[in-house]
Amino acid sequence: MIIGLVGTAVALALAGRRVLFLWNWFKSGQPDPDRVLTVKRDKKGDVEGQVVEVMGQRKLLKWTVAGAAHAAVMWAFILLITVYLEAGVALLFGLDKHIPGLQTWGPIGFVQDTIALACAIGLAVFAFIRMKNSPAKLDRKSRFKGSHTGGAWLILVMIFNVIWTMFFFRGVEWANGNLAYGRGAYFSYAVGQLFKGMSHSTLDVLEAVGLLLHIGVALVFLVIVVNSKHLHIFIAPLNVMFKRRPDGLGAVQPMMSKGKPLDFEEADPDEDTFGRGKIEDFTWKGYLDMATCTECGRCQSQCPAWNTGKPLSPKMVILDLRDHAFAKAPYMLASEEEREKFTDEQKLAMQVDKELVGENGVIHPDVLWSCTNCGACVEQCPVDIEHIDHILDMRRFQVMIESSFPSEAGVMLKNLENKGNPWGMSEMKRLEWIEELDFEVEVVEDKMPEDTEYLFWVGCAGALEDRAKKTTKAVAELLHIAGVKFAVLGPAEACTGDPARRLGMEFVFQMLGQQNVETLNEAGVKKIVATCPHCFNTLANEYPQIGGNYEVVHHTQLLAHLVEEGRLTPVTPIEEKITYHDPCFLGRHNKVYKQPRDIMATVPGVQTQEMHRHKDRGFCCGAGGARMWMEERIGKRINTERVDEALTTDPDTVSTACPFCLVMLGDAINEKKNAGEAKETLEVVDVSQLLIRSVKGEPVAAATE
Repeated sequence: MIIGLVGTAVALALAGRRVLFLWNWFKSGQPDPDRVLTVKRDKKGDVEGQVVEVMGQRKLLKWTVAGAAHAAVMWAFILLITVYLEAGVALLFGLDKHIPGLQTWGPIGFVQDTIALACAIGLAVFAFIRMKNSPAKLDRKSRFKGSHTGGAWLILVMIFNVIWTMFFFRGVEWANGNLAYGRGAYFSYAVGQLFKGMSHSTLDVLEAVGLLLHIGVALVFLVIVVNSKHLHIFIAPLNVMFKRRPDGLGAVQPMMSKGKPLDFEEADPDEDTFGRGKIEDFTWKGYLDMATCTECGRCQSQCPAWNTGKPLSPKMVILDLRDHAFAKAPYMLASEEEREKFTDEQKLAMQVDKELVGENGVIHPDVLWSCTNCGACVEQCPVDIEHIDHILDMRRFQVMIESSFPSEAGVMLKNLENKGNPWGMSEMKRLEWIEELDFEVEVVEDKMPEDTEYLFWVGCAGALEDRAKKTTKAVAELLHIAGVKFAVLGPAEACTGDPARRLGMEFVFQMLGQQNVETLNEAGVKKIVATCPHCFNTLANEYPQIGGNYEVVHHTQLLAHLVEEGRLTPVTPIEEKITYHDPCFLGRHNKVYKQPRDIMATVPGVQTQEMHRHKDRGFCCGAGGARMWMEERIGKRINTERVDEALTTDPDTVSTACPFCLVMLGDAINEKKNAGEAKETLEVVDVSQLLIRSVKGEPVAAATE
């Protein structure tokens, strides 16, 4: 008992010291009031998150084998606490003492043994996965590239030690007549047969040794866990609880300074926080994200930038920030008086003067600007880390304070400020597409006409880019055929500001957004249909932050509804094999997967074939995160990679539902055609173009033309 109690005291002291450090570190982060359990917080969502994601392992089970293995290990961690309760009773009160009911009811012993064996199988699965996907063999193709693999193996060994010492202790217990579960604890009973026939005194010694080993392993494990990536065992439930609702996608978070929205008219760069320029600028939730990362690499395996040879790994962004934060934490937590006493060598070790973003910084600029904001990392992360938020906040500081960003993006920003669109075209050109229609389109002058149901938000690409204009005209025709009354803003419409915001220039987004909200509110707009997922996402999810509250639908949602109601009837067969590309801002960011596919399913003759990466695992076209206006100089082009995937389905047509995707995929298909790697008849079209072709029985112009 003395050995056990002394060991417990030492381990708890060491673990407690680390926990206190972590607590002080978390507290030092910037405030994030929307994360705490306020009136505005979705309490139901918080509870559901614990039930579905923590206990139900929803995200982990998307990868079935690894997910099932993790679920077994996680539930073993929870259920085997009862075994340690038994060990504590034996340590304090004697080897033959039991808690009535808990330690004497056979089914409990059965569950304990079963989950322990399931855990052992899970460990074997983990070991196989790690050997099969070793970075030493696969390099960048391994999702464990950059992870601390040695630490992971140590944890697997420690968990195995928990299991074998449990069965050793309980086996000797049975042989010594002290395991009260009987044969309910069937595997402990089986192990006990190995010790059958030994003397009582020998069994007493072995039982005491087994008890101390079992407790000792747990204590060492505790100290290791709080000092390693496996800290997520304790803090992942907190990270899930405090994540954004409904998830980490959708809207960009508004710029905050000291826990309050940043007012650009009164903001002072010397006093206020403009994004994240140093590690101290991150919120406590940002620190929680860093500490929670399990280094599993699921985000990395799905990242389009990483998969095309670029330096961005969402996992490594979080790990590099975490390592820097831990190195600098002693300085961050020190008083001014204590900081003055640090030597230059100590400050160097604490990375006090290391810049957050820079050629020799924590995050290289090429890493920061490779992100497409596609959301694959956030979608796949089993502990709900919000990678995009952190990348955007670092971009905000670089753009707004350092004026450091790719030069070509500067042209886009200037065009947005001066002309209200990324291409710098005249606002009067926004109506030219209407001239090509054989019916009138209502243009809002002051107020929405009373009989008009929807404002058709055309968007910059839909009004000004030749390939995207074909989608705009197809949607307008379909709405006209279905008898849906709609109107457009024409010259009064400006860019929603999505490219500026995703680049990090929040000021330009606010300027454009407030201008649009004022126009929409004055016109009395209630319902909006948009063809661009970026516009759709901004109008629906981000404009409420600046006073714009509307019912917004994507054109595929509205068209699918009209087909279902019988107001649009596809009649002409399209005998083609079609593969559909999920736009990131429609799919992952807004969970619209079904309606585009429903539309294609109603068109006679269409044969659909999914790419191997689709829906929530869909692969980006490369245009998001303002990448549409930046050159792609590193690695393979993302749109080329996506078209290569599409070509594996041998399609006649590639369909999508986003003007950016139309352009990116169209360009890559043209390159393939020129290289003789794709058939000349291959085309990329919007889903609406397929529908109008079937409804009217006329050919549809492709985006590759």
